[in-house]
Amino acid sequence: MALVTMKEILEDAGKRSYGVGAFNINNLEFLQAIIEAAEEENSPVIIAISEGAMKYGWVELLSTMVKTAAMNTKVPVALHLDHGKNFDKILTAIRYGFTSIMIDASDKSYEENVKLTKEVVKVAHPLGITVEAELGRLLGKEDEVESDVAIYTDPDDAKRFVDETEIDALAVAVGTSHGAYKFKGEAKLDIERIKKINSLTGVPLVLHGASGVPHELVEEAQKYGAVLKGAKGVPNEEIKKAIEAGIRKINIDTDLRISFLLGVRKYLSEHPEIFDPRKYLGEGRAQVKETVKKKMQLFGSSGKA
Repeated sequence: MALVTMKEILEDAGKRSYGVGAFNINNLEFLQAIIEAAEEENSPVIIAISEGAMKYGWVELLSTMVKTAAMNTKVPVALHLDHGKNFDKILTAIRYGFTSIMIDASDKSYEENVKLTKEVVKVAHPLGITVEAELGRLLGKEDEVESDVAIYTDPDDAKRFVDETEIDALAVAVGTSHGAYKFKGEAKLDIERIKKINSLTGVPLVLHGASGVPHELVEEAQKYGAVLKGAKGVPNEEIKKAIEAGIRKINIDTDLRISFLLGVRKYLSEHPEIFDPRKYLGEGRAQVKETVKKKMQLFGSSGKA
């Protein structure tokens, strides 16, 4: 089928109380792995492309690949701009057929965030494009996004923000962080905050920085030379609680990167004579696919397409 909007996917998730994964891609192998996983799990899926990925993979190529993949699958696929911070890049994403846009002005003042978000809504909504925005700020670094402070989303501000901007989805800061090193102490999310924001805003809520960084995945990658000491992510039980509380979109990037790293390192270690990139990149793809399938089962999106 053709690409669908993220709003369409998240509305069904809201009605049936499950979460949908937004999986970041930078290349062909990640896209193939995610689409194959979605088909096997019969799950809707959101393909996320960041501004950095637009540059690395060429937005013309990446968007065409996603649209082609969507046309050749029966599961709903949305193409989403992740952390759009540059208005020109947002317009570029719209021009190349993205069906969902995230405007991330969370590092601005509340008033400036509202202003910039409304400008994107004004352009995107007449074209039927979903708009996600962020209120609050996550720790850590991911691609073009970096912050050394965490500012939790205030529920009352969230209601006002949604009312003023008319966005379709709201990314909230409730204890997660970007990257592979999310927690030093206990890994815990502010579930009560999610519940309150959900009850006040009535829009699908988004959890960024939600990778689990599974201990077994990290350990195996380190066996083959990866250096990931201290890497720690969001436990599965916290993700389940967050979905029950109102989270509908869950962003996953780090887990895919570690999975791909493991697959490539392991294959090259076991087959040092091989120089065909299809062999070792294919193993990375297989590892990403298995990780995506597990996420879909965890989020409850399996069987919902």
